Order: sequence, then structure tokens, then C-alpha cells
Amino acid sequence: MLGVGVEPAFGIGQRALCTGGLLWDCIAVLDDAATRRLIDAGGVDTIAISHPHYYTGMADLAERLDARILLHEADRQWITRPTDRIELWSGDHHVLGPDLELVRLGGHFDGGTICLWRGGAEGRGALLTGDIVQVVADHDRVSFMYSFPCFIPLPAREILRIRDVLAGLVFDRVHGAWWGASVQDDAKAKVLRSADRYLAALR
Repeated sequence: MLGVGVEPAFGIGQRALCTGGLLWDCIAVLDDAATRRLIDAGGVDTIAISHPHYYTGMADLAERLDARILLHEADRQWITRPTDRIELWSGDHHVLGPDLELVRLGGHFDGGTICLWRGGAEGRGALLTGDIVQVVADHDRVSFMYSFPCFIPLPAREILRIRDVLAGLVFDRVHGAWWGASVQDDAKAKVLRSADRYLAALR
């Protein structure tokens, strides 16, 4: 997996991840050196984005990389720069191949999406989550919010639904939206415990 970001941090400061021809999430700018690095690593045929906060320069990146953009149809209203490269998908699962699958998780956007990378974590499975599942400071827990900047929590019913979806996936690692924001091992158990902790705090 290859990480691509801007330093010093620009805007929200998220970085994108690339594996198996997929660029997961999007950054605001991509220079010539980074473009060449992605092409040399096997190229990008698909850009998939977790939620609208990271739509940013997706149209420009898709043109530069000659890639399609996959977005969940529930978030179509947030597309500010339409392009023929955008393909909307629906439902709760979208299989990209034997190793990669998009999963609608919801959260702070109806179409909030994570990516299950079955070959990640040395074959034990990894989730690419943006901040739909937010890796917190100790890298041993996660959280879920309606608004991180405003500290507005999601309701219990939404956390219960999200927990049920995550419980049905096989993964041992979580890669969040920023450099170093990863749960490196036993991630599924830690994610489910985090959801339970969140629910207990709301009671």
C-alpha cells in the first residue's frame, strides 16, 4: 500500500492510500512527482472516496490519473463539480474485485463508505476508513461522530447499526485518514469494544 499526502499539511490534512489500482480517498493537489510514483506503482484505475469532506480535487485527480470516481449515490447532492468520470453506486456493498470491497457504513453522511481490503494486514484483512471510523489518539480505540469539529455525537441507533455492519466484516487492522492513524492489530475486537464503550457513555 502506498500513501499519498501533502506536506506541510494542507486543508484538512488527510492523505490518500493506493492499493490494487484503487486510490482510496482524495487529496487537494497531486504534483508531477506523486503522479509518476502512482503510475510506477501500477497506476490507478479507480478513485473511491469515503465521504464528501474529501471530494476536494477528485475531478482533477481523475483526469490526471485517467481513472473513474466511485461515490455512493446517497451523497450525490454534495458533488460540486460534476464530471463524466463519476460513477454512482447504490446499496450497502460494491465489490471492486476479489481483494477490495466498498461498504456503506453511513455515519456523518448517509453514503459514508469504508473499504475492506482483504489482502491487508498480511492477509488478515484491513479496513480503510477515512474518519467514518475515526482512529483516536492512542491508536488502540476508534470513535464515531456526526461532527468531529463541533463534537456532536451520533445517536445510539446509528452506532448500533454501524456496529452490526462492522461485526460482519473480517479485518485485523484499521487505517484511518491521517498519517499514523492506524490500529495495527486485533482491530476488529478493538473497534467493537469502542462501539460498546460509546453506547455505554450515551446511556
